[in-house]
Amino acid sequence: MSKLFKTMFFYLLMVLFFGSCKKDEVSSYGDFQTTPVVINYPSNFPDMIIPEDNMPTKEGIALGRALYYDKILSSNQTKSCSSCHDQSKAFTTFESNSLAHINLAWNNQYLWNGAVQGTLEDVMLFEVEDFFGTNIQEVNTNSNYRYLFKKAYGVDEITSKDIAYALAQFFRTLNSTDSKFDRFMRGEGNLTPEEWDGYDIFFTERGDCFHCHGTVLFHDNAFGNNGLDLDPDAGLYNITGNMNDYGKFKTPTLRNIELTAPYMHDGRFETLEEVISFYSFGVKHDSPNLSPLMKYSADGGVQLSQQEAEHLIAFLKTLTDYTFINNTSLSDPN
Repeated sequence: MSKLFKTMFFYLLMVLFFGSCKKDEVSSYGDFQTTPVVINYPSNFPDMIIPEDNMPTKEGIALGRALYYDKILSSNQTKSCSSCHDQSKAFTTFESNSLAHINLAWNNQYLWNGAVQGTLEDVMLFEVEDFFGTNIQEVNTNSNYRYLFKKAYGVDEITSKDIAYALAQFFRTLNSTDSKFDRFMRGEGNLTPEEWDGYDIFFTERGDCFHCHGTVLFHDNAFGNNGLDLDPDAGLYNITGNMNDYGKFKTPTLRNIELTAPYMHDGRFETLEEVISFYSFGVKHDSPNLSPLMKYSADGGVQLSQQEAEHLIAFLKTLTDYTFINNTSLSDPN
């Protein structure tokens, strides 16, 4: 065998070897390339919960956004996520009384009755399979989605999990962090005298709001019985079967509360004035499993004066985030 032939033979073996390795790598990982994204949020927020197998990418977020606004998610293609979650209403609607899609990346318990726990991927899988009953075949026959899923996840056959993962990526961008109160906390403005007084009412025993809504998220990511009258809906008990959970519902965030009427799990109150009146005079002290945080229940509530109620509402309105509801990167891409 000549030296030239040996050299060519060796070169051919190397090409075949490395070529086959490259082919296997593409085959196992998918013929795609994604663009990593860093989701920015204030330093006073907790660390965002992001599973290692669904790190945010430009392609994944764009795909999730498209799906959020597409009626292809529902089994009969009559509604999308946005049908019940309007951006102008801080991603909820009056008609649905759904919990608003605000800062859910820091939650680990979802829905009014806590039917789903875990990550955003877990609750999105519930939405795809149980709430919407998505026709996966319909998504797979859509050439646009086949391209987008290939681009974002490298898959040829789209599954419920893939859809849930894409939605979760978009949900991690639905973050409200720029209200008047946020700017005040950053030293970028001040509160009016009425808002200051409302702030004091909120964060002291005068209003007793801070026990359940005192975190930067303005909720405690927990469930409680806040002293409503008996309701056929047993709340968390329907999920756990534990009588100690009877009548308990998820604490909603108060961020953008001005926009997210109606209020309570059953939407019984249409205005913030009604809500404050309930916590002032309407709490039922004999409600089963009443939260121990409702210390003033024997008197019907905290008994705020009309002026105090007005000042508290003035403060609550500082939690409205106009940047959030007008952010075009969160709006319908179509």
